[in-house]
Amino acid sequence: MKLHLDNAGSRNLVTGYGAGYVAINHRHYETGLVVLPDRIVEPWAAAGFDALAECDFEALRALAPEILLLGTGGRQRFPAPSLLRPLIEARIGCEVMDLPAACRTFNILMAEGRRVAAALIIEAEQA
Repeated sequence: MKLHLDNAGSRNLVTGYGAGYVAINHRHYETGLVVLPDRIVEPWAAAGFDALAECDFEALRALAPEILLLGTGGRQRFPAPSLLRPLIEARIGCEVMDLPAACRTFNILMAEGRRVAAALIIEAEQA
């Protein structure tokens, strides 16, 4: 398979991730954020997964993505179904995955021209 570099122009692209950070267009972020093809919203869920509240998902609904990727840090964790109510009511698809999978999936969907948002919870590096 031939691979080539796609010029993303002004679109956001996840260019790296690791323990304690995500890189968007080569800029490192160390707190939770929401990445859309055309903008970045920060901070988001700065207090981490356990502190997620319905208002966090209401903020995501206001961004009006077609699909939301919820990157829950180093491991996949599912939020309480009641927290997802704003997304369900708005008919926004939500996929829950660990941070690396959410980053990879965001790049694929964004390259397809989809209106995708990735809500990424970045956990502090463990000592």
